[in-house]
Amino acid sequence: MDLSSKTRKEIGDLGEKLAAEYLKRQGMRIRDRNIARKTGELDIIAEEGDTLHFVEVKTNLVDAFPDERRAADEYDPSLNLHEAKIRKVARTGEWYVLESEWEGEWQVDGCLVWLRRSDGMGKVRYLPQIV
Repeated sequence: MDLSSKTRKEIGDLGEKLAAEYLKRQGMRIRDRNIARKTGELDIIAEEGDTLHFVEVKTNLVDAFPDERRAADEYDPSLNLHEAKIRKVARTGEWYVLESEWEGEWQVDGCLVWLRRSDGMGKVRYLPQIV
């Protein structure tokens, strides 16, 4: 599937779907997705044991996957996981914890997704506890 004609929103949605599938394969249960409040949006809310994970997903459309050895040449989507964004996710996560009456631990994680333009294949990098 060629992704060249997809919008930024469609690319972001594909990245979030891929990230959710990745987290499921890692043993997490997806509780919610795309929860929006005044304080911000939570892309993925996953549960693992007695810990809630608020996962911020950043997706990048690429011609080729980044090479780990020379990643400095490629745009790094983690640059969008800046302090202000993480703070918004944490504030919205606090709201979610109170609203859902969650009594366990919680944390903010990141998930970087690269989608290859020519065929739609993806690469995921999970970043636990980015706060």
